[in-house]
Amino acid sequence: MRFDIITLFPELFAPLLNSGITRRAFESGLVEVHFWNPRDHAEGNYRRVDDRSFGGGPGMVMLAEPLFKCLTAIRAARQETNPAPLVLFSPIGQTLNHAAVAQWSASAGAVLLCGRYEGVDQRFIDQYVDRQISLGDFVLSGGEIAAMAMLDAVARLQPGVLNDEGSHQLDSFNAALDGLLDSPHYTRPEVWHGHAVPTELMSGHHAQIARWRREQSLRLTASLRPELLAQARLSGRLSREDEIFLRQLADGSSEAKTGAASKKL
Repeated sequence: MRFDIITLFPELFAPLLNSGITRRAFESGLVEVHFWNPRDHAEGNYRRVDDRSFGGGPGMVMLAEPLFKCLTAIRAARQETNPAPLVLFSPIGQTLNHAAVAQWSASAGAVLLCGRYEGVDQRFIDQYVDRQISLGDFVLSGGEIAAMAMLDAVARLQPGVLNDEGSHQLDSFNAALDGLLDSPHYTRPEVWHGHAVPTELMSGHHAQIARWRREQSLRLTASLRPELLAQARLSGRLSREDEIFLRQLADGSSEAKTGAASKKL
C-alpha cells in the first residue's frame, strides 16, 4: 500500500510516522508514504504556488500548473497501469467514516492532496481529482490534519500493527459490534475516588460480561448516535434480546420523564 502526499508542509507528518503504535506500519513498509511539495514544481525565483482569486475576495488560491506537474511526477514514480485515485481533502467532500477507512485499508493506496489557503483552482479539481473527503462540518487551515487522520486510521487496520491482533474488530462502528458504539472500559483499581467497577465485569462469568457490554453498547448508541441503531435494525443486526432491552430502556426513560413531570406538578 502506498500513499503519495502532496503538501506544502511535509514536516507536519513526522510525529505521525515516527511515534505511537501505528509507526510499525510505516517503518515496516506495510504502508509506504511519500511526500511531494508542489513548490518543487513551481516556476520563477519565488517558486510561487498560489495567486489571487479572479473576481476578488479574501485569501489566495493554489495554482493548477504546479499541482499538475507534481501529479505527473507522482504518476511516473508509481508506474501504475491503473493510476491510484487522487483524493482532495475538502469541506464539501464525503465525511470519512469507518466503512470508508476499511475500504482504503484494503486498497493499494492513493494520492492525497492537502489543500491550503482558500482552496485549489477548480479546473484542476474538475480534471484530476477523483474523490473529495472531509472530516466533518468544519474548516481546517489545510488538509494535512485530515490526511494524518486517514493514514492513522488505515495503518492501525493493517495486520501486525496493533499489539492485540484483531482488537480493532471490537472498535466502535465495526462489524463485530454491528456498527454500534463500543461499551465503556475499566481498569485497576477496582474502586477509584469512591466509584467502583461494575459488578458484572468482576463476575468472571463470560456470558454475563458479554451481555453487559452489549447492553451498554446499545444504551450508548441509542442515546448518542440513534441513527447507527436504526441502521443496525434495518440491516437485521439486532437480536430479540437486543430489542427487548431497548424497549425496556425506552419504557424506563418514559417513566422517568413522567415521574419528573409529576413532581413538578
